[in-house]
Amino acid sequence: MSRKISGYGATSARRPRRTGLYAAAVASMTAAAVGLGVMAGAPAGARPAAPVPAARAPVVTRAALAPALVAGRGAKVAFAEQEAENAATDGTVIGPDRTAYTLPSEASGRQAVRLEPGEHVEFTLPSAADAITVRYSIPDAPGGGGITAPLDVAVNGKKRSTMTLTSQFSWLYNQYPFSNDPGAGLLHPDWWITECSCVPAATTPVPALAKPFRPSHFYDEQRLLLGRTYRAGDTVRLTAPAGSRAAWTVVDLLDSELVGRPHVELRAADVLAFGADPTGRRDAAGAIEKAIAFARRAHLKVYIPPGTYRVDRHIVVDDVTITGAGDWYTKIKGREVTLAQPAADGSVHTGVGFYGKSAADGGSRNVHLSGFAIEGDVRERVDTDQVNGIGGALSDSTVEGLHISHTKVGMWFDGPMKNLRVSGTTIVDQIADAINFHTGVTDSRVTNTFVRNSGDDGLALWSEKTANARNIFDHNTVQTPVLANGIALYGGTDNTVSNNLVADPVREGSALHIGSRFGAEPFTGKVDLHDNTTVRAGTYELNWKIGLGALWVFALDKSIDAADIRVTGDHYLDSTYNAIMLVSDWAVKDQYDIEGVHFKDIRVDGTGTSVLSARAAGGASFENVDARHVGAVGVNNCGSFHFPATGSEFSLTDLGGNDGDWLAPWLLPNTITCDDRPVVVPPPAPGGW
Repeated sequence: MSRKISGYGATSARRPRRTGLYAAAVASMTAAAVGLGVMAGAPAGARPAAPVPAARAPVVTRAALAPALVAGRGAKVAFAEQEAENAATDGTVIGPDRTAYTLPSEASGRQAVRLEPGEHVEFTLPSAADAITVRYSIPDAPGGGGITAPLDVAVNGKKRSTMTLTSQFSWLYNQYPFSNDPGAGLLHPDWWITECSCVPAATTPVPALAKPFRPSHFYDEQRLLLGRTYRAGDTVRLTAPAGSRAAWTVVDLLDSELVGRPHVELRAADVLAFGADPTGRRDAAGAIEKAIAFARRAHLKVYIPPGTYRVDRHIVVDDVTITGAGDWYTKIKGREVTLAQPAADGSVHTGVGFYGKSAADGGSRNVHLSGFAIEGDVRERVDTDQVNGIGGALSDSTVEGLHISHTKVGMWFDGPMKNLRVSGTTIVDQIADAINFHTGVTDSRVTNTFVRNSGDDGLALWSEKTANARNIFDHNTVQTPVLANGIALYGGTDNTVSNNLVADPVREGSALHIGSRFGAEPFTGKVDLHDNTTVRAGTYELNWKIGLGALWVFALDKSIDAADIRVTGDHYLDSTYNAIMLVSDWAVKDQYDIEGVHFKDIRVDGTGTSVLSARAAGGASFENVDARHVGAVGVNNCGSFHFPATGSEFSLTDLGGNDGDWLAPWLLPNTITCDDRPVVVPPPAPGGW
């Protein structure tokens, strides 16, 4: 969905103060800040690496935090995460930085390690492992399209393998929906842009903008089976070899995992028996479809053994169970294919994917997918394209234990549909969303799913035309969404977001979002957010030129006043700006308000500015909301910017137990404390409460 926002930046008469946290936003938006600037060896926030020992004790984190700080929240995963900045290296630590369009800002924890050819970073395994995942970035080709470069992998000082890194799936530029061409002019010169605070096509002289314009989506990741099990204390060294084509290699993190042996399904329709090629040289789609047809007649599962199976189009699934040998062993891999003419749905490409039948055709039911990887070939964003890993309508179905990469959206479901269960799945390196429940998805849930490097919302409920209802997003982890939000709700009824961990959103969104926008149906019933943790969230909204909250509630298309919105037990850690924001767009601030939002048992550990930023008419209540390390006045209350003598149009109800002096009596019920762009005070790192 489109992410263009207009409003405060275009209409406010006040000029922003370029203050505070993590460098000036405008300076970071040019290629000099990270595009070619980092290539030249001067990344924002770089510092010389200190001498390090040959080995360093492992530091295991979750979203670059001590695991104790997020205990019981986020997805249960099989791997141990280690940030490169905590490992032994003769390279250079880059960051921290939270401004958009920089390599550190898109790194987990906002830091990474930059290797020149010949330099290394070395990790010590915290537990037994036979597989690793490396998250990395290398430069784009000068004209776009990516390059490849080697990365040597040595275990205990002995070379084990050489990974071939690629930037073919990273490096996007320009305005939405982005370009692969670093030299392209503005895609939308008639849009207002923050770089000049103008509409370029309507400005004389036309502003000169640096190229590449707005580079982003820098990272990719690769997985490697090590061939044997190594013990805790063994070392894994990643070296950018001398003579590498890449002028630099940035390593963000290493995940290590004990995968074990492949799963075998003895009583099943084995796709090899129907002619599927496990080497990936010949197309396997037809053979898999024959196995599906046979399995349905014989009431068997379909089994896809270890191997790489080439599939360049959709496989339609209905009333079938398909299982692989495990997502490290069974890979369904496809190319993006240009269609001879656009499809009825507007697609101009097709690609690998398992799709239920469309809802208009009755949808699919009783589909169960597990134990394999889907690897796409999507390098550009075309919103009409159906080039998603899983799609269509799947009712009374399950998706479990998949690994999905390089598709447009990992899973995009168009309802009406019901009773889908997604669990234990990893979705990385997407051009757009990771999972989107779109239009009339009901009684479904996503649990214990891990998302990293989505190009749009990580997890989304979009109630366009028909409301989504009674869905649950629980115990998921969403890290580094490059654009938009970690978890977003756009309208709907009785939906729940609980026990999730969301970290490091980059721009035009934040960690948690409740939005009346994109033509969504109203929020009704109960909206239940509880026991979520966000960290390093609350981005700088580049169009409005203000900081967002880690949780932001946005009234754009209509008021948010018909639902009982309960936010309970959330922890907002190290928020870049505000912990919480309630906001309406400037153009509709006198039409729409936000009511019925209740906060209880909340912990706020560190904000760059306020605990609450109110930029709308309406009101909210607060009970047992504890805050510390708050950078500005506890409540930045602007209301709807009329500043009447009676106080702000936004009222606060104190239900007691709010510690940390952030909700002082003089702020109640609606004292105007509006500072449109307050000075940002970076908080200390979060710690135990």
